[in-house]
Amino acid sequence: MAIEQLMFGAAILLLASIVASKASGRFGIPALLVFLIIGMLAGSEGPGGIEFDYPHVAQSLGIVALVLILFAGGLDTRWPAVRSVLRESLLLSTVGVAVTTILVAFCSQFVLGFSFSEGMLLGAIVSSTDAAAVFGILRSRNLALPNRLKSLLEFESGSNDATAVFLTVGMIALISVPGVGAGRFSLMFVQQMAVGSALGYGMGKLMVAVVNRLELQYEGLYPVLTLALALLTYALAAVAGGSGFLAVYLAALVLGNSDFLHKRSLIRFHDGLAWLMQIAMFLTLGLQVFPSRLVSVTGPGLLIASFLMFIARPVSVLLILLGSAFSWRERILVSWVGLRGAAPIVLATFPLIAGFAKAGLMFDVVFFIVLTSALMQGTSLGWVAARLGLAGTGASHTDPLELVSNGERDIIEISIKATSPAAGKRIVDLDLPPNTLILLVDRAGTHIIPGGGTTLRNEDHVLVLTPKNQVADVRKAVTG
Repeated sequence: MAIEQLMFGAAILLLASIVASKASGRFGIPALLVFLIIGMLAGSEGPGGIEFDYPHVAQSLGIVALVLILFAGGLDTRWPAVRSVLRESLLLSTVGVAVTTILVAFCSQFVLGFSFSEGMLLGAIVSSTDAAAVFGILRSRNLALPNRLKSLLEFESGSNDATAVFLTVGMIALISVPGVGAGRFSLMFVQQMAVGSALGYGMGKLMVAVVNRLELQYEGLYPVLTLALALLTYALAAVAGGSGFLAVYLAALVLGNSDFLHKRSLIRFHDGLAWLMQIAMFLTLGLQVFPSRLVSVTGPGLLIASFLMFIARPVSVLLILLGSAFSWRERILVSWVGLRGAAPIVLATFPLIAGFAKAGLMFDVVFFIVLTSALMQGTSLGWVAARLGLAGTGASHTDPLELVSNGERDIIEISIKATSPAAGKRIVDLDLPPNTLILLVDRAGTHIIPGGGTTLRNEDHVLVLTPKNQVADVRKAVTG
């Protein structure tokens, strides 16, 4: 196929996905479901007739896409909110995934006639909530969930892929490689989590330093820089025997909660890139499936999907959140936000590539479970949250000038002297208190709208917006 034809086909699929996502938002259908369906329609058994049966390609694209989606999600996650639910989130993303895996293993023995080890493999594949699905639905809909609840759901979905990947790869090793025992399995898990966490934190700190100190001539190179650093983080963690997905998410979390140059534009860039990756990944996975084979797994697929949604996920959530500060209504909603998306489908390609006898059946069942989860959980999330009394009307827009007029903020003018600590420093390097913004720099009558890389000079006059109780701290940071 000529490159022009490939470009034409890719452009048409992307445009169709973007237009369909607008309609999906209006009718409450998750975008991931729309992208999958478009991919299926474009496939060999749909009107598009595109022949695609390349699990290696689907897996490779899926891994890259998940890396970039997790990076974008981590950049936009606020650490103060996560810190209050850190214990519960980590338990859900590790113990919760393991409990779900074991329960699904027992169910698949009864429904599909799998051995317990085969059931554990299937359970591991579908055990994690999907970051792309959860981020997309929670951030695209105006649900206005309580901050602690939203932070719990987002951090869990961003960190539990690491456990699911480990369990999937580990079960394949247990089944196909003799001599891999429980002790070695546990040691591998500790290594994955420890190395991934340490390297992710370290790379996050390194990213802050590199972005702020490199001083690139062209602003357009900064997105390329952060993209390269995200991919490097995953690769280094994977080579070092750690979890690359966990490392990428934690690195982005550290970076996103630090001050760095071009922060707003870089967050917007990675958000757009994450959407592109979601579309490309779901389209590719839709192309990989054969709809005619889904008919034969409708019965067992519905049974396992129902078991996962109504028994396995709620049991794991309720056990872990027992005794926590979350109310019963919040626990029920967390149980329902067990969305399965691209991650399980990508993991389902691992047994295909490993050549397992029942890999084709597993892939079809997993795909059916994802479709069922998107249809039932994705479309009903707003309704369930409203019935539980947890859905607000959305965050209301507040005019910054209103914040000043009602006494929450002050706009102050500060003059920079040669002896001031801020003289000769970039704004990003100033030790300003939180929620403080330098609005304007008056330099010899020329008004400059500053960015993080703007260097303050002697005799500059700056306008600063800051909380009223931090005025003294701002003056001290700027003038000494």
